[in-house]
Amino acid sequence: MRLSPPSENELAKGSSLSHDAWLRLRKNKVAMFSLWFVAFMLLLCFLVPLLPFVPDPNEQDLTKKFEGPSASHWLGRDQLGRDVFARILFGGQISLLVGIVATAVALVIGIAYGAVSGYAGGRIDTVMMRIVDTLYAIPFLVLVIVLKEVIADPLEQQVAWMGRFAGIAPLFFAIGALGWLTLARITRAQVMAIKEQEFVEAAKSLGLSRIRILFRHIVPNTVGTAVVYATLTIPSFILFEASLSYLGVGIEAPNSSWGILIKEGADFLETQLSLLIIPGLFFSLTLFAFNFLGDGLRDALDVRASKD
Repeated sequence: MRLSPPSENELAKGSSLSHDAWLRLRKNKVAMFSLWFVAFMLLLCFLVPLLPFVPDPNEQDLTKKFEGPSASHWLGRDQLGRDVFARILFGGQISLLVGIVATAVALVIGIAYGAVSGYAGGRIDTVMMRIVDTLYAIPFLVLVIVLKEVIADPLEQQVAWMGRFAGIAPLFFAIGALGWLTLARITRAQVMAIKEQEFVEAAKSLGLSRIRILFRHIVPNTVGTAVVYATLTIPSFILFEASLSYLGVGIEAPNSSWGILIKEGADFLETQLSLLIIPGLFFSLTLFAFNFLGDGLRDALDVRASKD
């Protein structure tokens, strides 16, 4: 079958970078499957709990502990007689929110900090990067725990409208506020390369301010890398939250996350293996999906990388 040539309007309109990236991403079956899986998990964790047939995740019935799957409790009950399926869905809400919110905070801080450092150069750049190096030298776990305790009370009062998520908001922001260091370095390197290009010189010749040149003309050219970084950072933050919860310094009762469910399941490893396998399966598949999606976006946004 012979394909018709593009019309004059299509030739005049051209093709944008985002459109070309989307076409390349669609050819990557693993990345597309991961994208749909992530969308499915978001719908499953945030919309399904609103349905009337999903039980209260904190409702206990000690007379039915470790009860097997049934029509009303699809994945059975745990050691306190709570519905396992409901706890996985509500735990997924917190785990996914930690990854998404903390990544959003890290993106804002990292892009702004790295852009200013790279564009300013000289002594300002040196001082700002030494601050980053100093923060790198301090154990990330210790910093997050300290910052979480410092901002806990004032932040909870400001975000009381978040309801049951208000108590865990400090953890979201503590992880994000300290997870921007790598992105700051990446953005700085990109800005230092971009600021020498011709369109930046043209903007300077028009008399535009340094702030406008930086945030209207240079920073938008770093968005592609930021998107890839975000998809690769979300699973790392979810994993970090799970580690904190496993150690007992993360999410606190009555809230739960996939990390807490895995910790509770590990206590009954020899008698109720399903309590460990089921949340671990949700957790692992979601991390794999985000990582595969990030790899696909990297190849789609970087033509040279996709050809290697």
